[in-house]
Amino acid sequence: MVDSQQQREAGTLRLQVFLSRSGITSRRQAMTLIQRGDVSVNGKTVSEPSFPVHGGEDVRVKGKRIAAPQYQYLMLNKPSGYVTTKRDPFAERTVYDLLPKTLSGVKPVGRLDKNTEGLLLLTNDGKIIQRLTHPRYNIEKTYLVRIKTLFKFEDRKKIEGGLFIDHKKTAPAKIESIQNKSGSSQLTLVIHEGRKRQVRRMFAQLGYKVVYLKRMRQGPVKLGRLPLGKFRFLADGEIKALRAI
Repeated sequence: MVDSQQQREAGTLRLQVFLSRSGITSRRQAMTLIQRGDVSVNGKTVSEPSFPVHGGEDVRVKGKRIAAPQYQYLMLNKPSGYVTTKRDPFAERTVYDLLPKTLSGVKPVGRLDKNTEGLLLLTNDGKIIQRLTHPRYNIEKTYLVRIKTLFKFEDRKKIEGGLFIDHKKTAPAKIESIQNKSGSSQLTLVIHEGRKRQVRRMFAQLGYKVVYLKRMRQGPVKLGRLPLGKFRFLADGEIKALRAI
């Protein structure tokens, strides 16, 4: 029997997705198995890939019982030079090169530019991905920003009040700290949007070139001391905080 915790974590999934997340086959192969009549739910053959399952059913492939999929949550300290995608014919390295093949089913929660470092969350929990990336949830993200020149105090209000990118004003941001040293500046910036290259473009609007960018926090989860290029699974408390969003 599948216990109640597994049922709660599995949620409602399409049968095709249920099989692929269980690790027994790919999503494409799962569709073939279902349409071929090799899959049953509670003793009845199901030929529709979108058939809903909740995790407590007796799902079998060719008579073999399939356990409910388990969700995985992890963070990666992404180095510069890696793209946030699974497959890119033009990319030499992707973030999946830093993960074991057993974690190939997790997806990035949002993106980091190729030259941006820092916290990248990955999971196979679609609800968490939606909550952390959909604009209506206003999830904060904290970045460490370094620019080549001294940051002007009067530009702080411009960034915090919003700048126009592609004819659309950015949401209000917050600069938590500014450190000026040797003709350059380092800032801690908090935003809750995720437009393409947003931080770099915001500073470019004011004539600044970002030479280093690192995400330190996404929602309730902080990067901490995780070494560059390494990953770890989220602690129970971090997962609980994400589900509370």
